[in-house]
Amino acid sequence: MIRLHQITLQRGIQRLLDTATVTLQPRRKIALVGRNGCGKSSLFALLQDQLTLEAGELTLPAGCRIAHMAQEIAHSDRTALDFVLDGHTALREIQARIAAAEAADETMQLGELYAELEAQGGYHAESQAAELLHGLGFAATDQHRPVTEFSGGWRIRLNLAQALMRPSDLLLLDEPTNHLDLDTIAWLERRLQQYPGTLICISHDRDFIDQVADSILHLTGQQLHLYSGHYTDFERQRAAQIASQQARYAQQQQQIRQIQGFIDRFRAKASKAKQAQSRLKQLANLEQVAQVQADSPFRLQFLPPEPLSQPLLSAQDLQLGYTDQPVLRQVHLSLLPGDRIGLLGVNGAGKSTLIQGLTGALAPQAGSVTHGEHCRIGYFAQHQLEALDTDASALVHLQRTKPAASEAQIRQFLGGFDFRGDQALAPIAPFSGGEKARLALALIVWQQPNLLLLDEPTNHLDLEMRSALTLALQSFTGALVVVSHDRHLLRHSVDQYWLVADGQVSEFRGTLDEYEPRPSTRPTTRQPGSHHKKQQRQQTATSRKAQAGIQRKIQQVEHRMEQLDTELHTLANELSDPALYAANDKAKLPELTQRQTQLQRDRDALDDDWLQLHEQLTP
Repeated sequence: MIRLHQITLQRGIQRLLDTATVTLQPRRKIALVGRNGCGKSSLFALLQDQLTLEAGELTLPAGCRIAHMAQEIAHSDRTALDFVLDGHTALREIQARIAAAEAADETMQLGELYAELEAQGGYHAESQAAELLHGLGFAATDQHRPVTEFSGGWRIRLNLAQALMRPSDLLLLDEPTNHLDLDTIAWLERRLQQYPGTLICISHDRDFIDQVADSILHLTGQQLHLYSGHYTDFERQRAAQIASQQARYAQQQQQIRQIQGFIDRFRAKASKAKQAQSRLKQLANLEQVAQVQADSPFRLQFLPPEPLSQPLLSAQDLQLGYTDQPVLRQVHLSLLPGDRIGLLGVNGAGKSTLIQGLTGALAPQAGSVTHGEHCRIGYFAQHQLEALDTDASALVHLQRTKPAASEAQIRQFLGGFDFRGDQALAPIAPFSGGEKARLALALIVWQQPNLLLLDEPTNHLDLEMRSALTLALQSFTGALVVVSHDRHLLRHSVDQYWLVADGQVSEFRGTLDEYEPRPSTRPTTRQPGSHHKKQQRQQTATSRKAQAGIQRKIQQVEHRMEQLDTELHTLANELSDPALYAANDKAKLPELTQRQTQLQRDRDALDDDWLQLHEQLTP
């Protein structure tokens, strides 16, 4: 097991952990979560003996082999296959000793070394490395290309393959799904589910966490808290803890006011002086319950975009590509207010190319893109982070787009993106990737677009910011087209999918869970906006009786949802009543909070039922 006992960890002047204690059982799959900058990567460095504790003790199992996914982009002339094999350091050491023994003609030693080579799996290591490369999306011809020929994102994949290649008892992965498409993420999930050692993974992809992790290690308030279950379970447990802590805080504050009131009234009276001093000691010795802060610092909201065009944008016979090589051909589409589209397809299929073509950043090779009279595009892509003015502050960035806005308005708006106080006024040069991504998103929201074109908007964002963005997109009334490997964001912000594959853009008629682009099982698709009479006849031939039954079930679910909403509202009012915390019946508060948790769980389940029923309806 891994044991951290009363540890204190500091980076510069920032204290990351303060007398934190946690024990991690072997063979657990643990997601390490917490806000950006709280110390997750530093904890990884500590586990690898790259940092020194200020206090406390870290205990690892004897002989623990650690594999870690490097974040630095590798620069190497070695082939991709050799680079991955280099992760198996024990194998490489034996191979070097074999080469030396062969050069020295040490026949007897060679026999022992070849036995060691077999014990290390040396005879099938190359096929294992090739399997890892294939699973991570590399073609067979890529195996013998030098690492230097690959882009940054593909080199990060090579780092991941190298970590998976290294035999280990403890595997540390920091944002392994960055730069992966949905298909590769699904492969990685299956691979990690079969990993026999202890896995600790930093990730901001909640669907990935739910698929892989059986425990959540939450780093917050300089402490480590371990929860059993998936991320969804952690959210529920955390919400119950917050509600309980808030209740205890309110109760204690009332107790403090009562004690302080007695002291203030009787401190000057000789007859009551002793009692007043006793109350002072009681107040000093009272164990303080911390006030619950807002669980997320982000408050995002899209203002209603007006006016709107019908359509906002359309494309006819569109061909897009680079130089003379087309990537997409004969694209026909139309985007109306309220359209919510998620683009699916493997990396390199042309999803980003399509987004660039719709924005006008990439000129068509053929065909046309027509923008409506009132079309106002909000475009997000990773390269826009590099285009930010590092000498300017977040406030100045927004001020440049709307000079008439007051500083108070801008600062209030930036507060919703957690740019507060001096951080809103300081140059952004030292900002992290996540902070720059938040600022780029803030600029988009600030300009009130009616068509959002988002290319991987969640990269560099932590879970709280991703959740805030998802909620904001749900209330956006314009049109949305998004490319993302964050399945939680896709599930909760879009209601239609387009598949980009083989140079075409077609409508994917399945759900996100059904998306698996194997040629033999790919679902039937059709062009967006086209009318396939055969499909329409098949749809209208669906049994009306079955559809009516589904509609009745939907009405029943909606009725029950309304009942639960009413009960939850009533409970919220009861829990906000200060008299509850002064009541002598101390059993009532936990009963109410437990009831609230159960009702919310039932309400969430009804949401899932409602969505599943609607998916069964024939369009």
